[in-house]
Amino acid sequence: MAWRAAAAAQLLLGQLSFVSLRLSGVGAQTNPAFQLWQPQDKVSVVVGGTLTLTCTTSGAGPAGPTKWLKGLGSENETIYDQNSPPPPRVTRIEPWSNTDFSIHIGNVHPEDAGTYYCIKFRKVLGRGDEVFQQGKGTEVSLHDVALVPSTVAVIVVLCLLLLLSLFIAFYMYRRKHQGQAENQSLDGKVLDAETSQLPSQQQSSKEPQEIHYAELQPLPKAPRRSKRPVRASPEYASVRVAAK
Repeated sequence: MAWRAAAAAQLLLGQLSFVSLRLSGVGAQTNPAFQLWQPQDKVSVVVGGTLTLTCTTSGAGPAGPTKWLKGLGSENETIYDQNSPPPPRVTRIEPWSNTDFSIHIGNVHPEDAGTYYCIKFRKVLGRGDEVFQQGKGTEVSLHDVALVPSTVAVIVVLCLLLLLSLFIAFYMYRRKHQGQAENQSLDGKVLDAETSQLPSQQQSSKEPQEIHYAELQPLPKAPRRSKRPVRASPEYASVRVAAK
C-alpha cells in the first residue's frame, strides 16, 4: 500500500509541474512554428515626415502582446503596445491583423532617431511579460531637407538669369551687326544718289581741261637770191592752260 501512495504522489507532482510549465509559457517558447521578421536594417526619414516600421509574424505564438520598443534595456521606450491604445502619432497599418504589426509614426521629430525593435512577449505567471522573440532592430536616422527646396530654387533662378543674359547678349550682338550692315548699305545708296544727281559740268569740272590755240606769225622775209618766189614758212606756238 505504501508504494501505491508514493506512486500516486509522484504522478500528482508531475501533473502539477506540467501545468506550471504550460502556464509559464516554457512550452510556447520552444514552439518552432512561430517566426518574427523585422526586415528593415536602416531607415532614413525627413523631419516632419512619416516613418514606416515593418514587422510580421507567422505561426502560433504564446499568449502575450507584440510591441515596438525604442532601444533596449532600462532606457527603452514603448512606442506601440498591442494591448494598449497607440500614442497620437502612431498608427497601425493593419489594425485587425494578428500577423502584421507594421506601424506608421507621423510628424517625425529629431528625437525620434534611434533603433526600434519589434518584440513578441509571453506572459509569465507572477512575473508579467517576458521577451519571447525579438527582431534584429531597425536603425532610424533623420535628415532635414528644409534647405533643399530653397537651394534648388536658387539654382533654377540663377540658371534662368544666365539663359536670359545670354539671350539678351546674343540679341544685342545681332542687332548691332544688322545696324552696321544697314548703315553701310544706306551710305552706299546715298552716295550713289548724290553722285547721280551732280550735273555733268560739275563732274567734268573735276577733270583738268586744256585750251589749245595757235598764233601764226610770219617769218621775216629773206633776201631773194633767185627769181623764183619762195613761200614763207609759218611758225606755230602752242600754249596749254589748265582750267580752274
